[in-house]
Amino acid sequence: MAPVKLLLVDDDESVLTGLGAVLDAHEFEVTTASSVMEALQHIASESFDVLLSDLHMPGDGDGLIVVGAMRHANPKAVTLLLSANPDMTKASAAMLRQVDDVITKPVKPDSIVQAIRQRLAQENPLPHSLTIESAAAVLERESASVTQAWLHAMKETGGLTAVPMTEEEQCDYLPDAIDEIVYRLRYPQRLGSMTLFSMAALQHGVRRRRQGLGATVLVEEARALQVALFQAVQHNLDLIGVGQLSGTLMVIADEVNAQLLQSLSGYENEKPVGFPQDNRPALKREKDAAETSRGQEIAESTVKVPEAAIFVRKYMSSRLSS
Repeated sequence: MAPVKLLLVDDDESVLTGLGAVLDAHEFEVTTASSVMEALQHIASESFDVLLSDLHMPGDGDGLIVVGAMRHANPKAVTLLLSANPDMTKASAAMLRQVDDVITKPVKPDSIVQAIRQRLAQENPLPHSLTIESAAAVLERESASVTQAWLHAMKETGGLTAVPMTEEEQCDYLPDAIDEIVYRLRYPQRLGSMTLFSMAALQHGVRRRRQGLGATVLVEEARALQVALFQAVQHNLDLIGVGQLSGTLMVIADEVNAQLLQSLSGYENEKPVGFPQDNRPALKREKDAAETSRGQEIAESTVKVPEAAIFVRKYMSSRLSS
């Protein structure tokens, strides 16, 4: 009979050593992980019969993320959570995610072994099934939370404070940016190929130059967007599934970078414009100009779309060849 493979996850080294030794003495094949990321790496590369994880983990993520990943990778695995200070909200969430049991610390090793044996002895246990969504669908639904996380990050950096703007004016480019990332996830392109041209990103660079902001703001905005998207993925990992994780993160990073390059091309091709006598908010000025003559504005703009596209392609070519 093959040994039972068990993944033990806890940030406390004494628990990993002590409890791991007890489980090993009871003929479990024990693999240990001291962080959520280490646990996810094991789950992605190995198959387990049992997960025994601490609920409260330091840093990003907690035991529920580990449970979600295990449910997708090994639906029939027995899953037990350990909690030193259980609270009803977390415990309820754990049960909704179909954790087999939540055990309060300090634990008695013998009782844990007994609980595992009882779960494993159940005849033909039904697999714990979770609805897996595409990363594109999740990020599309989470666009509002991504926007709020982005605004919070930009307030912390202070990158947009040089020019008076409302929150609406600060993040008016985000809906298009997120839509294009969702599109990339739904319709994969070769990474680094720059096959999709983003007029929204180009115009965003133009807008920031006209507002009198420095080019570094574009970099700060891109970084904040990438982090906000990564956080949305992390918070929905149980829905997205660990199988989609690496591809999703690479596409997000690649598309955010592509948008940044195109924003920079728009910024560099636009002559700086000052508005010393015009105290209207930047977005109001743009709307007024659009109502007067949108066609004339485009025609008179110093940004030439074909030239900008050539600039982006040359830039990418030089990066790829270096």
